[in-house]
Amino acid sequence: MSPPAVFAYGSLVSRASVAETLGHDVAAPVPASLAGWRRRWSLARDNHRAEKSFESLAGERFDFCLGLNLERDPEAADEAAPNGALVEVTAVELERLDRREIRYQRIDVTDFVHPVARRAEFAPVFAFTAKPEHFAAHPPPRAVVLAAYLRACEAAFEALGPDELAGFAQTTEPVPVPVVEARLVRDEIPAGNPRAW
Repeated sequence: MSPPAVFAYGSLVSRASVAETLGHDVAAPVPASLAGWRRRWSLARDNHRAEKSFESLAGERFDFCLGLNLERDPEAADEAAPNGALVEVTAVELERLDRREIRYQRIDVTDFVHPVARRAEFAPVFAFTAKPEHFAAHPPPRAVVLAAYLRACEAAFEALGPDELAGFAQTTEPVPVPVVEARLVRDEIPAGNPRAW
């Protein structure tokens, strides 16, 4: 029987970040892509009410932090399919990732994984997409992307393999808001969840 996996398309591509959440090292992520979907900056976290708040290094507080999200797009061309990685997990580890990805819902994307051969290696395959209350089709006012988050994503794709960072850039919507260096100013973060973004 094949183990379940998560299709990671942002910070979860980072083996170190997943290991921090799960409390142990994980198998090397397996490059894959997700046909019929697109990757956009359409997850909005309220910077005043969430479990963590940030401000710019100049002391400015912004209202929302944007994160990457997957959106279904049946008409998307194959070359637009977001690249990412399959991360093998157990059922218990899936529950821990649910607690990390609190603004996302876990859905089954097994049928969209490419190359198709990967479906036999991992089943089912899940991905995290924005819950309706956190989905932002357009960036809300005074929204930013935290530079640490963007750097973490880019570093993870660079480590994933040759051409993966270029694929990430090619299949990701351009950042629609300012990218800011920031510091954590309020912390009610569950253990194992990222603190840098």
